Amino acid sequence: MKITFLVPPCYDNRQPAERSAGCTRIVYPMINIYELTLAAYLRENLLCECVLRDFVYPLLPQSDYDEFVSSDDSDFYFIWSVNLSITSDSHALAILRRYRKETPVVFVGPGPTFYSSKCMADANVYVVRGEPEESALELVRSLAMHQPLDGVKGISYLKDGKLVSNPPRPLAKNLDSFPFPARDLLGDRIYHNPKLKTGPYTTMFTSRNCPYHCIYCVPSSLTFAREIEYKANNGGHKPTIGFRTPESVDKELSQLVAQGYKAIGFMDDNFIWNEQRTAALCAIFRKYGIVWGCQARVDAITEPIARMLSESGCRYVDLGVESFDAEILKYVKKGITPDDIYRAVGLLKKYGVPVKLNILIGCSPLETRETVKHTFREAKKLNVDQVMFNIVSPFPGTEYYGICKENGWIKGGEYRPTDVQQESILNLPHLTAEEMERLLFRNNLSYYLSPRFIAKQIVRFSSFSEFKASLKALKLKLFH
Repeated sequence: MKITFLVPPCYDNRQPAERSAGCTRIVYPMINIYELTLAAYLRENLLCECVLRDFVYPLLPQSDYDEFVSSDDSDFYFIWSVNLSITSDSHALAILRRYRKETPVVFVGPGPTFYSSKCMADANVYVVRGEPEESALELVRSLAMHQPLDGVKGISYLKDGKLVSNPPRPLAKNLDSFPFPARDLLGDRIYHNPKLKTGPYTTMFTSRNCPYHCIYCVPSSLTFAREIEYKANNGGHKPTIGFRTPESVDKELSQLVAQGYKAIGFMDDNFIWNEQRTAALCAIFRKYGIVWGCQARVDAITEPIARMLSESGCRYVDLGVESFDAEILKYVKKGITPDDIYRAVGLLKKYGVPVKLNILIGCSPLETRETVKHTFREAKKLNVDQVMFNIVSPFPGTEYYGICKENGWIKGGEYRPTDVQQESILNLPHLTAEEMERLLFRNNLSYYLSPRFIAKQIVRFSSFSEFKASLKALKLKLFH
């Protein structure tokens, strides 16, 4: 049996969607660690051949995709799809069907989980909703053995022309039971992370999900799929957090170091939970001498944790702060205050841990030109390593989507895919979409092209290739 994981070309004349984080278009290519985990799981349990065909990185012409699907002999195709890619992926499916009319195509990810019906072009298309591994395995086995699908939990499909959505599957109880991601499928592709500025680089995860209730949040694409499915079947409650043990993390890192990796970006929605777990993980990182980075909440940063990060090779902490306005933070259920932000940044800077702040314009109807400018000023005054400015998008599946739709704030009345790094589809009570776009563009130019920012970044690169990759990412960020 041969299973091919497809990353189709982008057919909407936009920058391709980034499918790992899932909420932006590509600035720099990222490894979809969730797709590789699914591939490893199917390969291990089915003893089958798994292949990754990526037509986005490296960027290949659309004709290459046509040529590939016209002659390929795979038994199954999987497409990891997100909201920003689902329309384009449906076009890719239509092209595949010109040549392979009956080969099963399986959609996974947050886009198909929410928009299952949009994927159903024919009776040989299937959706695996939410957390994919166990449902995908059972689906492939059932189809290969021509068995009924009514007992396969967590899938949607067409039966007699009607959409059938089977009951949800319980969440995986033991993340350590999953094999490590099938990074061998990447071949000789080289990935860069401008925040780490060294390589070879890959990504990992040590947990799944986040317990907090930020109304706008689109977490990693796996977590988002997991949340959409769980909330729909559990009264809107969020799923429980899944953790890998430090022993499992140690084992994977030992393999990565043996393979020559020197830099790791952790994709956990929230990496820092408490001092005990952080200490155990940081001890592992010191053992292998890697450099690494993660995402964390500002209220998780304590002085002991800041010291641990510094001593274990942490080269960035991504802090989602969104705004420096206390009322906006309260409205979006962030659970932090501006003082929490100042304290966390102060502790990390004290121990020399580079900080990236993430600012999200328009995440509350309380936003005004004045609150945006105040947030810009405060972020710049902190003089951290990087600041990322984006505009909120009301993603279906978030609480903010419901609020915006109910109040008529979405341009055209309904969500459409947007590039949050440049475009807005919201007209808020005190701030229009056009005003948000102008504020973002002008601020990005003044920030990223400032001599202080350029000087701070350029001295930290370990190679010219890393520097070139970062320049390309910056150009896409500002001008694509």
